Amino acid sequence: MLEPQYLATLRIIHGHLRERGLNWALTGSCSFALQGMPVDVHDIDIQTDEHGVYAIARLLARYVARPVAFSRSERIQSHLGVLEVEGVRVEIMGALSKRLPDGAWEPPVNPADHVCFVEVEEMRLPVLDLAYEYTAYLTLGRHERAELLGQWLLARNAPGSGTLEENSN
Repeated sequence: MLEPQYLATLRIIHGHLRERGLNWALTGSCSFALQGMPVDVHDIDIQTDEHGVYAIARLLARYVARPVAFSRSERIQSHLGVLEVEGVRVEIMGALSKRLPDGAWEPPVNPADHVCFVEVEEMRLPVLDLAYEYTAYLTLGRHERAELLGQWLLARNAPGSGTLEENSN
């Protein structure tokens, strides 16, 4: 489970973003923890589209630590901003695109294509599906993180793990 400061931060984010019609989802370690993975959480990452990243920055303007701007690294490009909410670093990434092995950039990821929801403390939070996260980390060449996700997904879906498919037989 998440530490109280992350839950407090999520409550603020959720309060500002719910019912706004924005296309967003939590990603990274916070999302993994919310989906049951035993990981350390050090920040909160939000993935959205280009419109969403600027809208989120406006809705949470009092928390902006670094304004949204286009950013490109060797493997990722996006519109990136940083918030500081209740002492927790929150990165917001819009229109995120990964560099493919052939050097081309994939089209920006649409979070709505990979979102699922978790319920925590009366909040319905969008998170990126862990199977999608696994493939995203492979594309980025972050094999250690992909391996952790892959192992957890396999263990979660192993016979006797209480998966939905097993319980419906």
